[in-house]
Amino acid sequence: MNRSDVEGIIIHVDTPGGGVLESAEIHRAVVEAQTVKEKPVYVSMGGMAASGGYYLAAPAEKIYANPQTLTGSIGVIMSSMNITELLDNLGIEENVYKSGPYKDMMSPTREPLEEEDEIIQSIVDEYYDEFVSIIAEGRDMDEARVRELGDGRIFTGNQALEEGLIDSLGSLDDVIDDMQTDLGRNYQVVTTSEFQSFGSLFGLATNHFFGDKEPEQKLHEFNQPRALYMYDYE
Repeated sequence: MNRSDVEGIIIHVDTPGGGVLESAEIHRAVVEAQTVKEKPVYVSMGGMAASGGYYLAAPAEKIYANPQTLTGSIGVIMSSMNITELLDNLGIEENVYKSGPYKDMMSPTREPLEEEDEIIQSIVDEYYDEFVSIIAEGRDMDEARVRELGDGRIFTGNQALEEGLIDSLGSLDDVIDDMQTDLGRNYQVVTTSEFQSFGSLFGLATNHFFGDKEPEQKLHEFNQPRALYMYDYE
């Protein structure tokens, strides 16, 4: 946010989340607006602001949700399909030539090795620790408490308020009114469509991940080992 005439930023979040990298990039942009540009950032949650949607909201000075909002889903998920039994029934066998034992890790055509489970879980744990740290810092919460809330469950707006995950219940109009009051002036409200949606920013969620791609591309890409801050990832 480089415009000098902007006094405050309101982000309307309505997304189930998305990729870990995309979530982190948006989070960094929010923090930069606050610390470098010195602009207060308030978040207005729509119907859903879960997982990565909550991740990017955590550093905001104030977070608002509607009572019916679904938020939370604090956690990380990585998944892959296992179609070995199906291939056996069809009489199909895959030949794999690889440079190392883990090069085809999370392959859908074989059972995972015990060491691979440990490797993947270590990645998930690292991303989860980062998520917890972001919330603990942004919401000024004890990390142990964040971990209690961060078991993947979702919360309504009312429940999130009770747990301290948001600051107030209210609509986008309420957030605008409160920011103007806090800034001490009835500023003009300007909206931007620079980004079409948080779904496109996350690189996921829109069109169930795959848009108009062919079915075989869908199967292949779904099985890629990508870590997600996302609720309802299927």
